[in-house]
Amino acid sequence: MKTLEELAAIRDRMKGRVALREGSNDIRIVVGMATCGIAAGARPVLNTFVEEVNNAGLTGEVTVTQTGCIGICQYEPVVEVYKAGEEKVTYVKMTSEKAKEVMEKHIKGGKPVTEYTINI
Repeated sequence: MKTLEELAAIRDRMKGRVALREGSNDIRIVVGMATCGIAAGARPVLNTFVEEVNNAGLTGEVTVTQTGCIGICQYEPVVEVYKAGEEKVTYVKMTSEKAKEVMEKHIKGGKPVTEYTINI
């Protein structure tokens, strides 16, 4: 059993993670979390994006959220990146490692990682 202080500390730590999944910042990372996406490993990908955005201090600029079926189940896990004034970039067959690379090169560096993308 946790003490009231321990529970309050957990709540405070998690507030940033929950808030990260809400909002409408200039950059949105949307992870397909329908049954097919979850079965293919989308949950660790979503968690990696949330952690990386939080660790990079980008919570005021980047929103990480989830959606249902994107419609290309054979390519799951699927992640769509929306940046204001740019075309959507769709990443397919994502892993946590690929998510970290997308964070570094695309979200922070501005250059999509084309070897993980698909045009839809």
